[in-house]
Amino acid sequence: MTLGRRAAAEFIGTFWLVFGGCGSAVLAAGIPDLGIGFVGVSLAFGLTVLTMAYAVGHISGCHLNPAVSLGLWAARRFPAKELHAYIAAQLLGGVVGAAVLYAIASGHPEFSLAGGFASNGFGEHSPEGYPLLSALVAELVLTFMFLMVILGATDSRAPQGFAPLAIGLALTLIHLISIPVTNTSVNPARSTGVALFAGGWALQQLWAFWVAPIVGALLAGAVYPLIGRSDPESPSG
Repeated sequence: MTLGRRAAAEFIGTFWLVFGGCGSAVLAAGIPDLGIGFVGVSLAFGLTVLTMAYAVGHISGCHLNPAVSLGLWAARRFPAKELHAYIAAQLLGGVVGAAVLYAIASGHPEFSLAGGFASNGFGEHSPEGYPLLSALVAELVLTFMFLMVILGATDSRAPQGFAPLAIGLALTLIHLISIPVTNTSVNPARSTGVALFAGGWALQQLWAFWVAPIVGALLAGAVYPLIGRSDPESPSG
């Protein structure tokens, strides 16, 4: 499979993640009596990854996230020479996903970007007012654990065919934990796409949602090979 085709799969997958996940928050979460709430948004993000893992996982590996690509590189599961193409495709997919969402959402007479457009934030822009330190710790730890699940579920020794379920459910759990803290990033492409449309504070705080997820992913990429490597078989008898 050529790098161009794999990058195209990453574009489509990241588009779906941002459009589906952030779209659930912007379009469906706040409807009185019928809104899906943050539990529904958490599930929506998990479902985007689960469905794309089955749709394009066999093409590109279904990273859909610069932090995931970097974590896989740190674990020696992905070549450095392909990082630029994957990350560029992920960012472009995130921006296009946010653009399509904006085109739909802005048609509502009460739509306003003042609500943040599903952007990630801390301090006064955290859903529950959590400060920068809390946001950084949450994003770092949760991205670390996300990569540990990804690396473990896709290990050749793991049960085959179930990785998308484990990864999708992990992302759902991550959102259930951290939507109140940061509105959940663990993905710089997801954060960047909507922040470009929200502007203002969302762009000013965007750095945190690059730094913490990438550090967490790189740590997982270093740790998993240490605990997950196969030991030599001990001699019998």
